[in-house]
Amino acid sequence: MTAETHIHDAPPAGAAADWTIPQNWDAFTAEEHGVWDTLFDRQARLLPGRASSAYLRGLEALKLSESGIPNFDDLSERLMKLTGWQVVAVPGLVPDDVFFDHMANRRFVSGNFIRRADQLDYLQEPDVFHDVFGHVPMLADPVFADYLAAYGRGGLRALALGALPQLSRLYWYTVEFGLVQEAEGLRIFGAGIVSSSAESVFALDDASPNRIGFDLARVMRTEYRIDDFQQNYFVIPSFEELLRVTVETDFAPLYEQIRPLPSIPVGEIVEGDDVIHRGTQAYAQRKAQTAIA
Repeated sequence: MTAETHIHDAPPAGAAADWTIPQNWDAFTAEEHGVWDTLFDRQARLLPGRASSAYLRGLEALKLSESGIPNFDDLSERLMKLTGWQVVAVPGLVPDDVFFDHMANRRFVSGNFIRRADQLDYLQEPDVFHDVFGHVPMLADPVFADYLAAYGRGGLRALALGALPQLSRLYWYTVEFGLVQEAEGLRIFGAGIVSSSAESVFALDDASPNRIGFDLARVMRTEYRIDDFQQNYFVIPSFEELLRVTVETDFAPLYEQIRPLPSIPVGEIVEGDDVIHRGTQAYAQRKAQTAIA
């Protein structure tokens, strides 16, 4: 099925009012389970020494190495014991208010489909591999689990304040594409990176992207790309610090402060940045030249 199959204007037939659906785990085919196993094996070999210790602990604690697409009932039982979260199936992308309400109440929504065997390297819409392999191991970490619940509450408030574009950048540059400084060096924890074999290497090893110390206002002003590697990665000092900044900041005046300011383009370094690595931007330049040609 194409990504458009999983985009709806209202809950489709069989979905509850909150957009959840039964996972119907028995309906997945052997081929679909095989796609999960192929993707899992590839990433499991790649991530040691690259992924954060919290992510790797979660991967083990939730027993995601078991063959096949995880059964959400079993997965939620393990996760609930660790941090009070559960995983619920949805038919595809859900409205923002639904997404934030689930998150605020410690329910992580996951697409109930998996990419085809010929789509291993890129899929525009998140599937069950991105959602579960990418996101759920971090929810086994108590600190990050509290951060994501706080983000959900903040998302509902941002909708009321008309500040969703600013807050969505925080999600993008932490939950999806965040790096963390650990004693052994930089590590990846964002789901968009850990679920991608190519970006797992690019984010840490390539000279092209900037790697910049995390600053809340800076992040919420920074544009991002949804269809290519990032050219800015933001590095948090710890998950404890990310949670502290999130819960101690009054976002309403911060939104008012940054709303009139121009957005910061992808790949740009600005005055005041804590530059951990100034990228060459060679990747972006190659892409631009290819597009012109």
